[in-house]
Amino acid sequence: MITKIANVIRGLAADMVEKAQSGHPGTPLGAAEIGAVLFTEILKHDPQDPSWPDRDRFVLSAGHGSALLYSVLHLTGYDLSLNDLKCFRQFGSKTPGHPEYHVTPGVETTTGPLGQGIANAVGMALAERMLAARFNRPGFEIVDHYTYALAGDGCIMEGVSSEAASLAGNFALGKLIVLYDDNDISIEGSTDLAFTEDVGRRFQGYGWQVLKIDGNEPSQIVKSLMTAKTESGRPTLIIAKTTIAKGSPLEGRAESHGTSLGKENISVLKRNLGLSEQEFYIPQETLEFYTGRRREWRDAHVAWTKKFQVWSKQFPDLHREWERLMRQELPEKLDSILRPYETGKALATRDASGLILNGLATLLPELVGGSADLAPSTKTYLNGFTDISATDFSGRNFHFGVREHAMGAILNGISVHGGFRVFGATFLVFADYMRPPIRLAALMEQPVIFVFTHDSFWVGEDGPTHQPIEQLETLRLIPNLRVLRPADANETIWAWLTALQTNHQPTVLILGKQKLPVLTGTSRDGFSRGGYSISEPETGSPDLILAASGSEVSLAMDTADLLAKEGRKIRIVSVPCRELFEEQEAAYRHQTLTPEIPLTIIEAGKGGGWHRLIPDPKQGFVISIERFGQSAPAEDLTKEFGFTPEAVAKKIKDYFKW
Repeated sequence: MITKIANVIRGLAADMVEKAQSGHPGTPLGAAEIGAVLFTEILKHDPQDPSWPDRDRFVLSAGHGSALLYSVLHLTGYDLSLNDLKCFRQFGSKTPGHPEYHVTPGVETTTGPLGQGIANAVGMALAERMLAARFNRPGFEIVDHYTYALAGDGCIMEGVSSEAASLAGNFALGKLIVLYDDNDISIEGSTDLAFTEDVGRRFQGYGWQVLKIDGNEPSQIVKSLMTAKTESGRPTLIIAKTTIAKGSPLEGRAESHGTSLGKENISVLKRNLGLSEQEFYIPQETLEFYTGRRREWRDAHVAWTKKFQVWSKQFPDLHREWERLMRQELPEKLDSILRPYETGKALATRDASGLILNGLATLLPELVGGSADLAPSTKTYLNGFTDISATDFSGRNFHFGVREHAMGAILNGISVHGGFRVFGATFLVFADYMRPPIRLAALMEQPVIFVFTHDSFWVGEDGPTHQPIEQLETLRLIPNLRVLRPADANETIWAWLTALQTNHQPTVLILGKQKLPVLTGTSRDGFSRGGYSISEPETGSPDLILAASGSEVSLAMDTADLLAKEGRKIRIVSVPCRELFEEQEAAYRHQTLTPEIPLTIIEAGKGGGWHRLIPDPKQGFVISIERFGQSAPAEDLTKEFGFTPEAVAKKIKDYFKW
């Protein structure tokens, strides 16, 4: 039966790509048996309830093969109609070109950028083990599922998969199973052009069990998956040798990867497979078979639900906590644990963040995270809580090692799995190493918190390789990403609370290493608007508005003091989140950055995006850094780059000819 189902998948996938005149038929045709076996014989799932918490997870890391996934989701009974398949890659359809989280029932994460799916799967497998450690009790294993991923050559080549696989081996994730669709073909031709390594030996070196099979032989696929499930101490890589575009006249050829087969070739394919040449044909036998399978899957789900109900009665406190986590609810007293800092006290925002984070952790058992081997510098270690390891998944602290890219993608995987609020930290300059998962977190509307410290040239002696110049501005360009750069310890409190109260977008916290004074005039309500006045002249209207974020807000205040001695009246505006500020109503923006009043914005980095707030150069200008940094003590760089109060005041007077 599996072979017949695989052939139906081939027919549907070929028709989808042909109708759209766009797509990738090679992978669906080559890996059809893998999809058929997984969704028919192996996965614990219920197509009638794709959100069942204890379902097995499946990740199509090779997201270009989406026609395979959509075909099997339709056949097995997910809410994906035949008409949806016919609308493949069309505007507003449930079958986009690459699988998208929230768009298609049964799709667990957004994939397409190769390698990200494998790393997401590592995060899902970690989340399963961590939830099991917290909620399972003897006789009540309410969390007990596997994570499967289907990867292609491109996924295995991408560096993020190596980082993630190394961590998976370190954590001994025995319930993670990756099938490698090894078809020897890449877009440019044979993989021998650029990829001749022994993948199996590489993964064995990471601590994985490695199995090799004929990926077009159902019995071997089933046997290898069952073997993988018996290995509890190691993740498993199944190297499945397949033939791209199997059954078609383009079988084994690179051109089958990313172009439609053509009607004539599809006719040959269907004749070879014994299928009707009718478009989107599904035999009645297949439909009846899955009707029976859906009842079996539903029965398994019902059995779990009964066990869950008994568990809920026996462990009511655990049940209440489970429900809170799954609803992403915060405790009511969260705000009360964070006391405001006194004006005049000086501490770095990264130090304040560390104190705040540890305070929040006492009330939020779901808050877990770590850094890319920089916790002592980013202040992101949760004191008093254990580390997550291969022998203890009840901990709260991750050690990701120097693997920023995998860290971000693994956090995304944990987040889409559900049950946790996650954070990951590194220096701001290294945000470049993890832009793909940051972007995907924003695309998937996941509330991941990215903590970036050492936010400017004030890093000092480490020099231009470690001094971020363009990173802050480029992060602000990512849609649906909230970038918060607090000016002092109190704004840092509100930044963390804002991040935690956000359930449908990721947040970036931008923090500094140098000590900053706790400012007067800061306001939580103003912070929530993204920009607000923290200081007004004692009398009359301002002669100038000075706006900034982060450490430059205190610089603006010191500059205002100098100008005030010369009789100038200054309004100081803190803009901790430009995106939030630009979302405010026009009247509020006008009130805060009054167009009739000259404006100067200070940013210790690239200033391009700030010019949107100054539509007329006659109104004002931006003081920024448009060059790389330099290795020197921070105080020397402050003078060199003109970020002293005296230098800023001079630039203002020269510009406005005061």
